[in-house]
Amino acid sequence: MAPVNKEEIDRLELRYEVARKAIHLSSLSIPVIYYFITRELALLLLLPLFAGFFLVDLLKNFVPPVSKWYHKTFDSMLRTHEIKGEKNHLNGATCITMSALLLVLFFPKIIAIAAFSMVAVSDTLAAIIGKAFGKHRFGQKSIEGSMAFFLSALMIMKLIPEINPGIGFAMALVATVTESFVLRIGSFRIDDNLSIPLVSATFGTLCYMLFLPGTLAFFSIGL
Repeated sequence: MAPVNKEEIDRLELRYEVARKAIHLSSLSIPVIYYFITRELALLLLLPLFAGFFLVDLLKNFVPPVSKWYHKTFDSMLRTHEIKGEKNHLNGATCITMSALLLVLFFPKIIAIAAFSMVAVSDTLAAIIGKAFGKHRFGQKSIEGSMAFFLSALMIMKLIPEINPGIGFAMALVATVTESFVLRIGSFRIDDNLSIPLVSATFGTLCYMLFLPGTLAFFSIGL
């Protein structure tokens, strides 16, 4: 197992972690709005939103004035790997809007809503609880943070009546395991704003295809 990077764990003070996650929590508006609108309208809203964040992410790496503004404004809330000049990493805002876009494009509506709600709410609670009360650490995470993720994810699944309880439990468990580890492809770190919703949505969809295939068409219907 790779050694724990203490700088990565401790860089953000609790107040900045809370500020970062308060912005993160605001992304819950995406699945809430998507619940009441059609897939086509959701894509119409998400495409320019993602394009805007992605453009800033690119420009900050290659245009000095944009880079100076970006780091002056956001450095206090950035992770270590986000401020070391690693140009192959996207920031959290870009990843969260990308994950929303991919979920709407490729997954049944209710599964997309459930998966994205977990990364918006459960990942927020895991980070804050882990930072404030995490005493039992493994890698860059804590048991306390992971428990906060899992329990809140279960609550989210109970609040979405269309989700089968057993599959909802499995999605919450898979999302928790995904959140608990830093995933990499070579030297590229996969942002958990992407890995958590996409892995859990893929697993949930596969479960429905195997055990309740007749319900997928219903889940895909937009309002």
